[in-house]
Amino acid sequence: MKKKIYAFAVIGLGTANVWAHGFVGDRFFPPTIATDDPFATDELMLPSVSYYKSPAADGSPAVGTTDIGFEFDKEIFPKFALGVAGDFLALKPDGQPATSGFDNITLTAKYQLWQNDKHEAIISLGGEWEIGGSGASRVGADSASTFSPAIYFGKGLGDLPDVLKYARPVAITGSLAEDLPNSADPDSLEWGFALEYNLPYLQAQVKDVGLRGPLKNMIPVVEFAFDTPENRGGGETTGTINPGVLYETPYFQIGVEAIIPVNSGTGHQVGAVVQLQIFLDDICPKWFGHPIFGH
Repeated sequence: MKKKIYAFAVIGLGTANVWAHGFVGDRFFPPTIATDDPFATDELMLPSVSYYKSPAADGSPAVGTTDIGFEFDKEIFPKFALGVAGDFLALKPDGQPATSGFDNITLTAKYQLWQNDKHEAIISLGGEWEIGGSGASRVGADSASTFSPAIYFGKGLGDLPDVLKYARPVAITGSLAEDLPNSADPDSLEWGFALEYNLPYLQAQVKDVGLRGPLKNMIPVVEFAFDTPENRGGGETTGTINPGVLYETPYFQIGVEAIIPVNSGTGHQVGAVVQLQIFLDDICPKWFGHPIFGH
């Protein structure tokens, strides 16, 4: 999820740390929560805990869902990583007993195709395979598999002219994925992006504005995540807007976001998510932060 590039970044004031993930030039791109970033490197997300409520549909009641997720990614060849992700779901349908179980396991692959350090830009290719039948049907795990080829991108605004220097900490990451189930379910386009304002980048690369305490290590972010059915009566686009903040250290990231439904088809109540990202390459550089094969 984050690229293996050795670089120096300033987190806080006067403290230089070597970070080995998520860099293009001087730009650190943090791992985002609702949308995927374009980096292929060693990483552990454990846990991600969210709560949201799905609307009633087709005679079924509304369902409150607590989702506890994990993901592990490992760089296999230079700029190419494989990963595995899963979720434990606790469901509480309105007026019915609660139930719980694991959702389907998802395997991921990502290759960093192109990057431009000067313009803080990156493009990657990859995809996901949701393994049908690997989860519990009682929590809605599909018996069919879904293949999702995807393109990922990131762009920082560090190349703006001096007159716009306070916009340089802004960056955008995003992805486009085509969901192709091997069943009668509709194909759909998953699309989303994240807008970030990188306060550590402001301090280190633009101007030391005197930020103190936890604020100097924070990256405010707003994510937009949507799903658009394309055929077989799939219905309207659904999605969420997720405003929040990411707190960075050289060894881990803590993220907190609200989950705001964009329409009634998505839901009626605001949810929330808290996520811990562990940067394995910095914690244990002997074992992580480099490909298994190649240099």
